[in-house]
Amino acid sequence: MGFYRDHVVPRIVNAACGMKSGNPLRQRVCAGLEGEVIEIGFGSGLNVPFYPATVERVAAIEPADLGWKLAAKRVAASPVPIERAGLDGQKLPFGDDSFDAAVSTWTLCTIPDAAAALSEVRRVLRPGGTLHFVEHGLAPDAGVARWQHRLEPMQKRIAGGCHLTRGIADLITNAGFTITEVDVFYEDGAPKFLAADTLGVATA
Repeated sequence: MGFYRDHVVPRIVNAACGMKSGNPLRQRVCAGLEGEVIEIGFGSGLNVPFYPATVERVAAIEPADLGWKLAAKRVAASPVPIERAGLDGQKLPFGDDSFDAAVSTWTLCTIPDAAAALSEVRRVLRPGGTLHFVEHGLAPDAGVARWQHRLEPMQKRIAGGCHLTRGIADLITNAGFTITEVDVFYEDGAPKFLAADTLGVATA
């Protein structure tokens, strides 16, 4: 599983998350980012083209070496300085109150302890700092949710530990954030069990 996780999963994620249909959602999530930003689950840098000019620098948290390699061209072309600053969203290598904002796009599904990662993000955000997010998780419809529970074991094996049934809004609020904007919807053109998204902004 080590080879598959390290050399195959990053390519699957790059392809699946790199579809053009996701670009408007990335643009919505990145809107309003400013100052010093931390991105957890940086992956292959698919958010980089959508960082607004108000972002001063980005600390990228990404465990996969191949993911960072796939991001190289986007990082090199970015007018915003980007540094790979850590490997584990559950244990961030920064002091308290270090960042103005954080961004997470389709990341919380795969972090083993999403609650710990969100607690860490809140710790490193300055008071009033914002978390901008779009995540797929537990569907609002009972029928879809039942299929998610059935398919989750297979999904976790195929997609590097990706969970289908995490309640995103609850995870964020339980970590101490206040959600100030939220939109729950199914992505167009994708199976509902994979595409029950929660997009919004939360304040630390």
